[in-house]
Amino acid sequence: MKSMHWIGIDDHADKWTIAHLVNDESRPADEFELVPNEFGYRKLIAFAKSLKGEVRIVYEAGPCGYELYRRLTKARLHCQVAAPSLTPVRPGQRVKTNRRDAAKLSGYLRSNELTFISVPDEARESLRDLMRARKSAQKDLLAIRNQIGKFVLRYGHRYRDGKAWTGRFWGWLNKIKLDGYSQSVLDEMIITHRHRLEQRIRFDAMIEEAAKRPEYAPFVAALAVLRGIDTLSAMTILSELGDLRRFATAPQLMAAVGLVPSEHSTGDKTRRYAITKTGNAYVRHIAVEAAWQYQRRLTTGARIKLRRKNQPKALVDIAEKCDLRLNRKFHRMTSRGKRSTVAAVAVARELVGFIWAIGQIVHP
Repeated sequence: MKSMHWIGIDDHADKWTIAHLVNDESRPADEFELVPNEFGYRKLIAFAKSLKGEVRIVYEAGPCGYELYRRLTKARLHCQVAAPSLTPVRPGQRVKTNRRDAAKLSGYLRSNELTFISVPDEARESLRDLMRARKSAQKDLLAIRNQIGKFVLRYGHRYRDGKAWTGRFWGWLNKIKLDGYSQSVLDEMIITHRHRLEQRIRFDAMIEEAAKRPEYAPFVAALAVLRGIDTLSAMTILSELGDLRRFATAPQLMAAVGLVPSEHSTGDKTRRYAITKTGNAYVRHIAVEAAWQYQRRLTTGARIKLRRKNQPKALVDIAEKCDLRLNRKFHRMTSRGKRSTVAAVAVARELVGFIWAIGQIVHP
């Protein structure tokens, strides 16, 4: 009978703690530590390959990334990466050590109690880094704008002649003269704003260039037939989720994005609460932002016509069905007294279903 070997690794920046279970044994046959360097990789791979039988390896996703997974996979070892938020936790367990975590992972791997993530290839991870960097740049830009507005407000200056951050706004801001070091602080804030704006512009240019690549362009154009989904949104979905065919049903994708309601039911009582928010926050944000487009009266403007032009009929049919269904849902919910924010989240959940449907037709 072929032996089964279950190896759990507690992955840390300074060391790996490794626990090795054999077949159905309750105690680890081996427990040891390695430094995550070239020698550590060679030692770990040599140990796994020296075992007679089938070897399964697991570690939890974390700040150390997927280098360990890629090294082991390249060495033709079966490695999987577990989602840490879905790893079972016993309520009465109050002792946590690296050794216990490694042994726990190997045991859960053997009993099939872990949920695994889809590890992106290097190209998609690189694209994801770009998209997340752009989001961080946008967040930093909004932060410095908020700081500037609050800073000049303390000295009695408030712009009241239209929208902020326009050419007229900058003309108004540049006329403000403060005393002493306060003017120097404001000047530094303005310099910081310029740098962050230029950084965001550079990221946008890189994203536009990436979206035109032949492996991405068809998928981006297909998702853009939906209202509220532009190049930036489509590239975020692509970089975060990859091939949507790995989700067997639309509800699976909705759950992966964290847009399904949480529930606590016992006996005859069923209680549903807010959405779980246990999933990809970047795609969830994109979906909720796009959902607000369905609050408006439906019109087929020049921009949406251009997006749907020359697209397959199946995609256009999905988009038109999405328009009618989500617009109707938004207005039905708000007319029943639901807050518009609640309606937007419900619409976002169904929008993800239409995104899934398009992903079954066109995929990267």
